[in-house]
Amino acid sequence: MNIRSIAFAVILVVVFLFPASAQAQTYSFSLDEEIVHVYWNQDGTMSIDYMFVFTNDTWASPIDFVDVGLPNSNFDAGSINADVDGYPVLVSRSEYQGGGSGVAVVMGSAAIQPGQTGRVHVFVGTIRRVLYTDSQESTYASAVFSPTWFGSEFVHGTTNLQVIFHLPPGVQPDEPRWHAAPAGWATEPATGFDDQGRITYTWSNAQALGSLQYSFGASFPKSYVPDSAIVQPSIWQVLGIDPETLFTFTFCCGIGLLIVLGIVASVRATQKRRLQYLPPKIAIEGHGIKRGLTAIEAAILMEQPMDKILTMILFAVVKKGAASVIDREPLKIEVITPQPEGLLPYEEQFLKAFTLSKPAGRRNALQDMSIDLIKNVSNKMKGFSRKETLAYYKDIVNRAWSQVEAADTPEVKSQKYDEVMEWTMLDKDYDDRTREVFRTGPVFVPVWWGNYDPGFGRAAAARPAAAPTTGPAGTAPSLPHLPGSDFAASVVNGVQDFSSNVIGNITDFTSKITNKTNPVPVTSSSSGRWSGGGGGCACACACAGCACACAGGGR
Repeated sequence: MNIRSIAFAVILVVVFLFPASAQAQTYSFSLDEEIVHVYWNQDGTMSIDYMFVFTNDTWASPIDFVDVGLPNSNFDAGSINADVDGYPVLVSRSEYQGGGSGVAVVMGSAAIQPGQTGRVHVFVGTIRRVLYTDSQESTYASAVFSPTWFGSEFVHGTTNLQVIFHLPPGVQPDEPRWHAAPAGWATEPATGFDDQGRITYTWSNAQALGSLQYSFGASFPKSYVPDSAIVQPSIWQVLGIDPETLFTFTFCCGIGLLIVLGIVASVRATQKRRLQYLPPKIAIEGHGIKRGLTAIEAAILMEQPMDKILTMILFAVVKKGAASVIDREPLKIEVITPQPEGLLPYEEQFLKAFTLSKPAGRRNALQDMSIDLIKNVSNKMKGFSRKETLAYYKDIVNRAWSQVEAADTPEVKSQKYDEVMEWTMLDKDYDDRTREVFRTGPVFVPVWWGNYDPGFGRAAAARPAAAPTTGPAGTAPSLPHLPGSDFAASVVNGVQDFSSNVIGNITDFTSKITNKTNPVPVTSSSSGRWSGGGGGCACACACAGCACACAGGGR
């Protein structure tokens, strides 16, 4: 077999196995006329009689299928017949490609050829579950219908559209009422009687568009149809979703929900990562406890908020006599010279940052200090168990609080708190716990307190000097003191003062640190596009129920 024969065979396979792709169809036509008779029957069912007049464009593909949308899937396929210019043709449920429920008219040899006009007639004898309780009057049935429309990519021009309702036999002229007409239509339909004596409502518009959905409705007493024919609307029908599309709707909502949850989870993970100082490798379990960390280094390991950590450093340098708070709001710190011995590297960097006059420069210096501190803690933790180490320092925090809470006098309580203050601050509830511990009784402030609370220092300086008073024999002289609530508020508010006056937005400040100490992993990925589409049918009817015919396609 030569190459030409092989190529020919391949073409035949493509044509026969993939006819849709090998023979692409291009539909373009005008819908010159559409007349729809809608019969609301005595048994509560609906019958529909369609007459379409199509003119095919000269350059388009033959109109070989016509999709006809139906109100729902509860139709009797055996009651449907169709013809083209009087020539009977097949009707197929499986060939329907429009939105919602419906059937396709298989034109076959009666297909409307390019440049020709054809009349397509479709009759549907039985459709159930089409009546609902009227929203205005519970004793009335609501009957709403939307005639088939076609995709705007297929149909063009205007359509002479006529919709005729035939109300159930026996309904009297003064009993029924019509619903509001679509925009652009006559306010009231023409009324009359058909050859069976049934009341008719007729809506007409010679300038309608075949690509738009128009809804028409009427209401009549329920007594003219069986009670069982009245459908109680489900939430899906109220929303205008056909039951057959429920699965697709639910599936799409599920996918959408997963996407939303994924985005929320991603945002939360990103926000959480911004507050995680240490890279994931630090969490790989080593062996044993890393002892000897300062309270501030333990705070880094526990990933305490950065404003709390910086406040702890402030307390540390003030207690060591290396700095004095000049003003609390805005926070101004005076670096005391000469510097005392034994300052830790991060304390020296902290003090150096406060020698800078510009707030932006000070924030940058504090961020650099924090980065160095975090990296130092990360190096110290190499080979040690993070889990065991965290448990060890949490136990220190608990024991520190126990010492303070167990003190039986204000003097001892104040002394113990001064000794373990930095450790108590590692408690996640330290603010409430501090207020509770010092809720009653005075606090005998430590000697360095005036360098932290300038208000207390000035008040003490304003008092006239006096010799310390002594109590009964064997007791120590009285020390400066504050009401417990004032002392607790001063300690707790220190973190807020630091955040608002020095570093600003805590999340932004911290994220610039974690971008260096715990950066987001860089991954390579290929980008692409996907698109999806499809027709759908949503019967948006202004009534208690919806019996709208929905359609798409236009083949």
